[in-house]
Amino acid sequence: MGVVNVTVNNRLYEIGCDDGEEQQVYRLSQMLDARVRELAALVGQVGDARLLLMTALTLADDLESAQQDIAAIKREITEIRAQHGAAQADSDTLIGLAKRLEDIAARLETT
Repeated sequence: MGVVNVTVNNRLYEIGCDDGEEQQVYRLSQMLDARVRELAALVGQVGDARLLLMTALTLADDLESAQQDIAAIKREITEIRAQHGAAQADSDTLIGLAKRLEDIAARLETT
């Protein structure tokens, strides 16, 4: 089991994690600390618990926005695939018609 010492809002915390995840935990703690500092600059030091809750809420809001963006992109991809499928069907139809016209032209040439 790995252990990482992180600092958030000028407080040192010892965080346990799975082996090999130390760098990820450290990197995430730096992101969290940056967000806490941004909020503290806006609202002041309103207590660790409240400041961390406010930070968690802003991060949850960011996550929700990102999930909505991902869902919108997935819908767009689905629509593009459907349009591509329709275009492919149209293309196949045109190719079929062209082949029929060639067959008719070939028969007319032989008569």
